[in-house]
Amino acid sequence: MKTQTLTEKIACEACGTMLKIDRSLAGKRVACRCGHRFRISPDHFAETVLASDVDPGHSEPSTQNSSIASLDNDDDVARVEAVRHAYEAMRKQLSQVIIGQDAVIEQALIAMLCRGHVLLTGVPGLAKTLLVSSIAGALDLSYKRVQFTPDLMPSDITGTEVLQEDRASGRKHFQFVEGPLFCNLVLADEINRSPPKTQAALLEAMQERRVTIGDTTHVLPSPFFVMATQNPIEQEGTYRLPEAQLDRFLFNIIVDYPSPADEFRVIKLATSDWQPELQPVLNAEQILALQQTVRRVPAADHVITYARDLVQATRPRDPQAPAFVREWVAWGAGPRAGISLVMAAKARAVLHGRFHATTTDVKNVAMAVLRHRLVTTFNADAAGIQRDGVISKLLEYIKTPQKQQEKE
Repeated sequence: MKTQTLTEKIACEACGTMLKIDRSLAGKRVACRCGHRFRISPDHFAETVLASDVDPGHSEPSTQNSSIASLDNDDDVARVEAVRHAYEAMRKQLSQVIIGQDAVIEQALIAMLCRGHVLLTGVPGLAKTLLVSSIAGALDLSYKRVQFTPDLMPSDITGTEVLQEDRASGRKHFQFVEGPLFCNLVLADEINRSPPKTQAALLEAMQERRVTIGDTTHVLPSPFFVMATQNPIEQEGTYRLPEAQLDRFLFNIIVDYPSPADEFRVIKLATSDWQPELQPVLNAEQILALQQTVRRVPAADHVITYARDLVQATRPRDPQAPAFVREWVAWGAGPRAGISLVMAAKARAVLHGRFHATTTDVKNVAMAVLRHRLVTTFNADAAGIQRDGVISKLLEYIKTPQKQQEKE
């Protein structure tokens, strides 16, 4: 006789958060929202309930979520399959709202699997904000939107200490009030409309996943993502993002105009009474498990070598830099770019159902990783040479190792 899967609430050993764990995870390790991973003992569960005690008309819940949550096993094939199924489910949900822009959706999901942040660049009306809010709707995560304006202060997003008085004793004390950064997914809308001091308030949060107020450090929820948007047309009343700020973004994704067929669908759906309903596909625990899976994906030495050579070729002072780089590039990408290339290549490989990263994966993500990490010279600007043009020429210049040619 079959049995029904039971669930129990088990406290995290690190932070004490109560996690809802099903019986299929007995003896396996799970991840808490705080990032701590621990093994579930079979003794935690109560007696098995027989299937005959369950309403026969009630169907059993999908096992997809439990399979994702139990990714800390030795079956790498199952781990990759779980990531691929999660990606397909996410893409199916987002396709209800975002018409076309498949490459943008894929790159945004790759960044989330890499624990990276995303900068979306595009003219108004291309659904940049809608994309981020739709991703939040397809994930069981806390979400906040911050509209960046010239008068926005750092404490408006990080939080501040407020003086409080204890009515019983009359004593006064400072109490920290959390800002909108204390959530899993933050939309920094029109980030270039705020002055550099407010933009810099995101630096520690994006890099360290924490916020320091006074002499106290507050840890942000895990996972934590920043998705920022900016308008490349308007220059009046905007502030260019500092290079250190840009380097914290894994991807700079260009959101382009839709094709005629996609724009037709956009107009048709936007002028109808159809309202899509997004269903959460993943929660925080499952995203953390997927991120760990991506880190387990192997990348051969020649793939890492190719990523390194590509990054080093962007530096005009490097002896191996090509002549066009020395003429068009003032400052090249740093080591964080190479790390981002390999991590994003691993995530892309898993999303496509493969078990190792290839140089083709590196080439595919190179544009989004490098375009915001290069500083062009006056000669390039005068000749109308864009950063994407420099990167395209680099991809043609840096050759893949001949004896390590790969096929997708």
